[in-house]
Amino acid sequence: MIRKQRKFDWLCAVSLGALSCPAFAQSLQPIDGLRDIAAQFVQQRLRGDAPGSISVTATAGVLDSRLRLPACTQKPAAFAPAGELRASSRVTIGVRCEQPAWTVYVPVTVETELPVLVLRQAVARNGVVLPQDVEPQRRKVPGIAANYINDVSQLAGRHLKTTAAAGTALTVDLLVADVLIRRGQHVTLIASAGGLEVRAQGQALADAQPNGRVQVLNLASHRSVEGQVESRDIVRVHP
Repeated sequence: MIRKQRKFDWLCAVSLGALSCPAFAQSLQPIDGLRDIAAQFVQQRLRGDAPGSISVTATAGVLDSRLRLPACTQKPAAFAPAGELRASSRVTIGVRCEQPAWTVYVPVTVETELPVLVLRQAVARNGVVLPQDVEPQRRKVPGIAANYINDVSQLAGRHLKTTAAAGTALTVDLLVADVLIRRGQHVTLIASAGGLEVRAQGQALADAQPNGRVQVLNLASHRSVEGQVESRDIVRVHP
């Protein structure tokens, strides 16, 4: 019986490879440990860039239970396949062993818990969000939450570009800058050159946002010039 078992083990190793043989089961790499390595790698990398009020959680996905890898002689190392860790809700992390050589790719889900401003009631499209319209809450959101609004000062000079329901966590993408200059509005054109400043009256030919560029009709020369919005009634023309 022992002779037959030895013969089976030898045939298994030659024909199927050591990873498929029960005699080598004690030398297999624990799969759950690879998941932990990938999750810790993501959490450490992303946590270092996050402010103290933000908590980053990384959860490794399930690997195929049929996966059989020979035990690594040293602790396997994690790496970002693209060379840089993307701040998205789902990333793929490589875990590799130098000896024996193998690499496994682990899916990792990223979540962020942070303070955000949430609407107390629905606000219609183009509506202005006032400080009394929001309340601070701590939310868990997918990925790295770099574009969530957490300070009422960020609401100034902006309005909603689409209707938002009560309970909506406000993001930078939900808001657009207010129009500072309206089409047809009279403005002052300012041009500077050689230490001299020239002013002229003009009429805006389009709406413009803060620091945006706009075409203005010079009312004295009747020529159209392009300038940058400096305030509600000033457009600066650069030579």
